[in-house]
Formats: sequence, structure tokens, C-alpha cells
Amino acid sequence: MSEHIFETEQTYSALGKVEIAPEVIEVIAGIAASEVEGIAQMRGNFAAGVAERFGKKHHGKGVKVDLRDDGVIIDLYCLVQFGASIPNVAKKVQENVRQALWNMTGLEANEVNVHIVGIQFEAGKQEPDAVEQ
Repeated sequence: MSEHIFETEQTYSALGKVEIAPEVIEVIAGIAASEVEGIAQMRGNFAAGVAERFGKKHHGKGVKVDLRDDGVIIDLYCLVQFGASIPNVAKKVQENVRQALWNMTGLEANEVNVHIVGIQFEAGKQEPDAVEQ
């Protein structure tokens, strides 16, 4: 994740400038992806899992945001519910994330990459080979 803060195209106005931290984009993308039917859960990293065990909800779990000079690239790591159509779910995730990002920030993502890292068969049970990202 890039350490700099993204400035919107409308950087300066009569009131001042608007900056958006990458963590804000992670949260927006994570929530938007989780809302899609067929997504069982987002796959986080070890630190996010530890934080959640101590009661801190991490909404950016399973999301990597890369802020570049030419735009925003979002990578999402998801587990899909068994029986769901992976291509359809992935397309809906891409559309939902793009729309949420545009509605809330006015930013357009250059890429929304969906990585299916596992399948969840029933509540609480996931594919045994799913690797923690």
C-alpha cells in the first residue's frame, strides 16, 4: 500500500483542499465487496485476523489499494459461497466497488482486480487448502 494521500482532482477550492487516505478507499471497497451476494467473506492478512480477535473490526480486510500517478488500482481477495457463479460474483464485485468508490469519493478506479482465494461450503467452514493472504 502506498504511503501517500490521494488528492482529488478538485484539489483546491475556495474552502481548501480535499485529501483521501488509502485506508478510506480500502474500507469503501471492502464493504462494497462484502455486500455482493455470493461473497462469503473477505480474506485478510494475519495482522487483521489478530486485531479482529481482540475486538477491532477491520473493514479493509482483503483489500489492497495501490495509489499511482495514473490512478487507483484495487485488489480484492474474496471467498465465494459454494454454488455461486464465480464469474458473475466477480463482475458484480467489480461493479459494486467502482460505483461505491465513485459515489463516495468521486474517484474512478483504473482497475478492480478480484482474486478468488477460496470457497466456503457452509457457515464457518472453508476450503481446507485456502491459503491466508
